[in-house]
Amino acid sequence: MVKKLYLPLMSMALIALASCSKMGALSSEYFSTTPQVLEAVGGQVPVTINGKFPEKYFKKKAIVEVTPVLKYDGGELTSTPADFQGEKVEGNNQTIAYKLGGDYQMKANFPYSDPLAKSELYLRFKAHKGKKVYDIPDVKIADGVIATSQLVYNTVNSSDPSNSTNSFDSLPSSENDPFQKKITSAKEANIKFMIQKAELRASELKSQQLKDLNTTAKDANKTGKNLENVEVSAYASPDGGVKLNDKLAKQRESNTDSYIKKQLNSTKVKGLAVDSKYTAQDWDGFKDLVSNSNIQDKDLVLRVLSMYQDPAQREKEIRNLSTVFSKLADEILPELRRSRLTLNYNELSKKFAIIDSIFKVNPSSLTNDELLYTGDFLAIQKNDSRANEYYDKAIELYPNDYRAYNNKAAVEYAQGNVSDAKALLQKAVSLNSSAAEVNNNLGLIALKEGDLASAESYLGKATGAPTSAVALGNLYLAKGQYDRAESTFGDVKTNSAALAQILNKDYSKAKTTLSGIATPDAYTDYLTAILGARTGNSSLAVESLKSAIQKDPSLAKRAAKDLEFTSLASNADFQNLIK
Repeated sequence: MVKKLYLPLMSMALIALASCSKMGALSSEYFSTTPQVLEAVGGQVPVTINGKFPEKYFKKKAIVEVTPVLKYDGGELTSTPADFQGEKVEGNNQTIAYKLGGDYQMKANFPYSDPLAKSELYLRFKAHKGKKVYDIPDVKIADGVIATSQLVYNTVNSSDPSNSTNSFDSLPSSENDPFQKKITSAKEANIKFMIQKAELRASELKSQQLKDLNTTAKDANKTGKNLENVEVSAYASPDGGVKLNDKLAKQRESNTDSYIKKQLNSTKVKGLAVDSKYTAQDWDGFKDLVSNSNIQDKDLVLRVLSMYQDPAQREKEIRNLSTVFSKLADEILPELRRSRLTLNYNELSKKFAIIDSIFKVNPSSLTNDELLYTGDFLAIQKNDSRANEYYDKAIELYPNDYRAYNNKAAVEYAQGNVSDAKALLQKAVSLNSSAAEVNNNLGLIALKEGDLASAESYLGKATGAPTSAVALGNLYLAKGQYDRAESTFGDVKTNSAALAQILNKDYSKAKTTLSGIATPDAYTDYLTAILGARTGNSSLAVESLKSAIQKDPSLAKRAAKDLEFTSLASNADFQNLIK
């Protein structure tokens, strides 16, 4: 009885296998990809796959799962699979006819990492018929990955500044350096007003702050200062309504403007520009004061600010916080009824040798600007580690000035001490959250860490930093926005500008940019080699790659697996370089 049952069961299994065996290996000719060779874009490897199941292949009761797989040495990555079904299967998947076959399209995306530079894209098939599963051999459909876009990170992520000086504009070594130094000095004074008043009070005009500002302007020539301008910023506190506060802040601006012009004339300071503006409701100042206060439930107030953007609604909601509003009215709002005067000037510093000699004997006798000036001179002009001695002394003597923290951060960043640089910048931004150069530098740190969202947020507040466009260009490169990156860089002659042009296939402009870089480094040569390979100039590619490897031997290993140089695979000189 057992034998009689066994034979029919075995026959049925063979029939089932035979019926599915027709869904065997698929040829690569049934598949194409866009792009033909995979390429990293914005830290991802996107690909569109066009496939075809041939005629009389897809069984009517079968379901086939298709999974894109990117295989590399030591592992593989899979993307989202797609299911297809035969004509007699009830379901919501794309149906493939048995007699005619069928075309299909699917998209895949893989997060880029360095091992993927030498990889292959496969499709993996798994056929289901009833409860049985049958594997179909994987089919290779593309090579990958061209990783030229990732060159933007080579310098940003380098821990050895000796191998990356000035590459992709990330270090403090040239005028195109995104890390900015701000050594312009300023003297500030505040004039406070009574609630809903714009008259200047005699008690305020006798303040020590205002006396110091007037003295600085009067004695500028005697003390070696070059005056630039006076900025007047008048404000009204957020309470009281927009219409009232607009009129009030405007009148405060006018009164303060008239006062400072009269004072300058009386002290014989003539021709100095006075730039005035007003802010009807100083919500930013309100937020900063609340954040730094010890008011109970301040988090509740800050939450209201984040929830409501309409000024009237904000004021209404804050007034509803009866337990908090009295404190705000007593401690915060009076500080916002003010005009801020800022006298901007450049101080004519002593020569480096004189400052340095004083520093060794009595550093506390030096001004903050003299300490910063000399630290910058040592860091930028001489690449001297003693710069940090000056920055440290400036931090010790003038702990509330953000500039020394910012400038020391640039030195730490250049030396590969990124965590130390970040800590210094966080201190700097806590002292001045609107400092363009600090936000610019924090944006670079975020970009280095691959945190593009934070980088974009910081760089959005870096407007005014002299080379913020350079940092923004790098951000757009990292995001894969090559058109925008090229436009942002403009005519700047840097490696990153050339990279944007190459990725945007603007080869003529890239050639001009690379040849115009003042201090070409290994990556300048490597990019020139890529340009040569892309434009069919093998001699330029080989010679440039040779120069790049001489400057940075690690690039030989990169070139060996770089698909940009596929056309040079049979070139003997190229093979000798990458051995």
